[in-house]
Amino acid sequence: MSDVIEAGPEKKFDAEAFAMNVARAMESGGKALAAYLKPRQTGEVKDNSSDDVAEVVKTLSAVAEYWLSDNERSSDVQTRIAKGYLDLWGSAVRRLAGEQPAPAIAPSARDKRFADPEWKSNQFFDFVMQLYLLTTQWAQELVRNAEGLDPHIRKKAEFYVQQITNALAPSNFVFTNPEVLRETIASNADNLVRGMTMLAEDIEAGRGMLKIRQSDPANLEVGVNMATTPGKVIFQNELMQLIQYEPTTEKVLRTPLLIVPPWINKFYILDLRPQKSFVKWCVDQGITVFVISWVNPDKALGTRTWEDYMKEGPLAAMDVIEKATGEMKVHAMGYCVGGTLLATTLAWLAEKRRVRVTSATFLAAQVDFTHAGDLLVFVDEGQISALERDMQESGVLEGSRMAMAFNMLRSNDLIWSYVVSNYLKGQPPAAFDLLHWNSDATRMPAANHSYYLRNCYLENRLTSGSMVLDNALLDLSKIKVPVYNLATREDHIAPAESVLYGSQFFGGPVKYVLSGSGHIAGVVNPPSSGKYQYWINDNIRDVSLSDWIKAAEEHKGSWWPNWREWLGANDPEEVPARSVGSDTLPPIEDAPGSYVKVRA
Repeated sequence: MSDVIEAGPEKKFDAEAFAMNVARAMESGGKALAAYLKPRQTGEVKDNSSDDVAEVVKTLSAVAEYWLSDNERSSDVQTRIAKGYLDLWGSAVRRLAGEQPAPAIAPSARDKRFADPEWKSNQFFDFVMQLYLLTTQWAQELVRNAEGLDPHIRKKAEFYVQQITNALAPSNFVFTNPEVLRETIASNADNLVRGMTMLAEDIEAGRGMLKIRQSDPANLEVGVNMATTPGKVIFQNELMQLIQYEPTTEKVLRTPLLIVPPWINKFYILDLRPQKSFVKWCVDQGITVFVISWVNPDKALGTRTWEDYMKEGPLAAMDVIEKATGEMKVHAMGYCVGGTLLATTLAWLAEKRRVRVTSATFLAAQVDFTHAGDLLVFVDEGQISALERDMQESGVLEGSRMAMAFNMLRSNDLIWSYVVSNYLKGQPPAAFDLLHWNSDATRMPAANHSYYLRNCYLENRLTSGSMVLDNALLDLSKIKVPVYNLATREDHIAPAESVLYGSQFFGGPVKYVLSGSGHIAGVVNPPSSGKYQYWINDNIRDVSLSDWIKAAEEHKGSWWPNWREWLGANDPEEVPARSVGSDTLPPIEDAPGSYVKVRA
């Protein structure tokens, strides 16, 4: 038999080249394994996978116990899966006989994993796909219908089942993914060589942890291609640098804007490329913009607390802004956990009767955590205590762990699609500023992160009026300034329902606005893009999100102009544009500063 057979109209299968490439791929796979094992052998990386597996086993065992504890329930659940498999087998047999039976189950039209036509045209792949979908549906129903389970255990079980079934999808393996298999034959397995090389590089880059590359870093450098809005760092302390941006208009609003970004990620999500930059847009709208750039902390800052972040973050920034502009008050804006910090700061100021803020804007930020969504699966006493023990040794929570937690909320899109594309197809990702930012993770001080998890997620103290900060009991109802509270409809981190519910706890007028898309794209949506939409409805009390949307007015495009109009309506006075800094605050360095460039 010839070593060369036809593999397509243009390329030919070369058995010798195929064998050589498989050997090279295995060699790169060995390098990937070595890169994974080496830091564990030297003690540089402590592997906590056994704790994670134990948590999954404990949770799923509770589900199994529910079904197995009753013979009738157990028999019913076995009958359901058996019937599904029999229907699939019958459908496959009829198809072999030349019929065209309806499938036993079909993937969602939005499921990109099974978009290749061969998943339906090839009977083998069609059978494998349906077998997977039936099993996944059955596993999800096991959890959903386990009525006697504790709600938190059920939530965790749903999440774990989703992660397991996503990982075991046939699209994630060479021999059960028709697209990958075609590419492997057509390229004589050169795709696997490229993929395993990238896998080894990504584990090496993650110092023993897989750091999936979601974007090509070429032409994506902070301060060069991103975060390029002109400005200066005018102040810094151990926790943050304060950036003031150069004006582009002759007049500006008298009251400056202070943006408090999350420290879980870096501030330049609001200053990506110029055409996407919220910061640049604000400057062009006649606003004096100040942004906090948080430090990427190391072990030396591990004892810094939530109180420290408040005092050395927004409170320190307000003092500096007063020196730079002469204005005692600011328009304050907080994004994600930066918004939660801002809310506690406003409550602290209200308790101390200090007037420093004219208005407050919250971007995808939670103050109440009753409806906090999928992240609640990581929050219970056992898991937080285990995390605190880990953080006690290192002083910080490594950014890679938080990044992976966020990626797991959308694991098909943010993990497995890149596993298939990068490591099976051997296709490096394209340059994409948003995903480059997403992978630019930051560490978190142990003390601060522990306070956040316990006081917000676990005990929900902020809206119950039991949170204590700097010896002050915080009460959100004492916050009387106007609030613009933005949620995003597909948010997995700060769910829209959670943000809506939290709106009712403020003591002043609240404008709740719902933007299309998710936690990032719904916020970073410049008017020039013409994408998405936003909804407005003044009724925020005792209403579900679905009912709120039914009565809401929809507007096409970005919410940014609506916010600018709201800001001007609250405080329209203008003054001549200000120069950056002052005699007492000489610029330290150009924006975006040095803190943001420290990588985890």
